[in-house]
Amino acid sequence: MTIYDVTRALPDIETLRDRCRAMAALDLVISGEEDDGYFSYDPEWGPGEEAALMDNGSGDDYAIVFTADGVFGCGFDHESRMSPSCDEDGEPWPGLVDGIPEVFRPQVTEPAFSTGEEGVLRATAVFWRETGDTQWRAGKVEFPEGKSDADGADYLFELLVAGTPEAYRDFAEDYYEADLPLEAIRHIWSLLPLTQAVVDALNPGLPLAAVAPRLVRAGYPGV
Repeated sequence: MTIYDVTRALPDIETLRDRCRAMAALDLVISGEEDDGYFSYDPEWGPGEEAALMDNGSGDDYAIVFTADGVFGCGFDHESRMSPSCDEDGEPWPGLVDGIPEVFRPQVTEPAFSTGEEGVLRATAVFWRETGDTQWRAGKVEFPEGKSDADGADYLFELLVAGTPEAYRDFAEDYYEADLPLEAIRHIWSLLPLTQAVVDALNPGLPLAAVAPRLVRAGYPGV
């Protein structure tokens, strides 16, 4: 699966935003950590901007920025041959950022998504959707031969594409090495008001009062 398969499978903008917020909230509750986890969400990324972020701690990450003009997303697979580091001039893979609307150019040059002094976009997969558009879009990219997921999009965005509490539970049980109750995950996935019982089901002993401020900062509406 490449970014083209991802763009065909992603939901509308608001549903994608909800999935991102739910995954960030689940990570905060399950991990109990104050710092951002595997998934995070920043409702004050910039003026009029919100951002969903993923960082697996092993060199792979993504950023999805929600603005009034639409959504810009970029993902980076550090093992992909499409990485700027694989180009002798350190340039993005050909076609990766072709056709991006002008309203998303600030994201292309955003320092947080860039590498090196030249500010080259650190990405192997890029997609976007303007407000009012009927589909997600990506540049005209010719992928390296010999690998079906050459840009890493399959691995990077698989949970957003799956879009189910069951898929998140499978990921989280493996990542956190814990048995997690599906009903509690479904509760947060639906962005319902959080209760101590739901928190206890996912992280026994974690006080709701301790995690609630972190959830507010992550844009979770059900606190």
